[in-house]
Amino acid sequence: MVAVLLVRHLITTDTLIILAVLFGSVILHEVSHGVVALRFGDDTAKRAGRLTLNPVSHVDPFGTVILPMILVLVGAAPFGWAKPVPVNPSRLRSPRNHTLLVSLAGPATNITLALIAAFFLRGALPMNGPWDDLPFTTDLLLQFGAVNVLLATFNLIPIPPLDGSAVVERLLPAAWWPGYLKLRQYSMALLLFLVLALPNALDLVFKPVLEFYGRLL
Repeated sequence: MVAVLLVRHLITTDTLIILAVLFGSVILHEVSHGVVALRFGDDTAKRAGRLTLNPVSHVDPFGTVILPMILVLVGAAPFGWAKPVPVNPSRLRSPRNHTLLVSLAGPATNITLALIAAFFLRGALPMNGPWDDLPFTTDLLLQFGAVNVLLATFNLIPIPPLDGSAVVERLLPAAWWPGYLKLRQYSMALLLFLVLALPNALDLVFKPVLEFYGRLL
């Protein structure tokens, strides 16, 4: 499929770079959940063979390949997900608190990766000129940083199953849980509707964050 799209000029070099860095960043995001869970006593991900950088172990056909490619081709902000790393909250030493930290490990990893990219980019980008026709390595770092900023921002949106929902769940009064659980069963449909039908709504979140990252660079 990729070869056909390349021949038809539907996938550019920049598109391939974005997809490659997105793929790697999503895998690191997921592995970090399992690593932090293991640190707090849950070895479920380790026993499932998910604490590995081998991409085969993490690929979700729709979230890792199909959806990111569609979004890049239509010019939307790229994002995706890998197959979720299994976590058993009951095996964590402090289930309520540690579940929150396990969830936030993914966005924290993406933020860290974006800051590392920014560190190496600060002396490589023209101060006032346009950021086009950059050397391959510089362009790769720039895309890597931007993709990780988008991944962290997207995953912090407080809609299940995104990681930001863990903050809401941690703060939610016990009396509200029955109603919340009823709404949660529709959350994935809401999320896909937001992404596919209302992409401009996400731009309201993504644009200021990317502008801040640009100023940081």
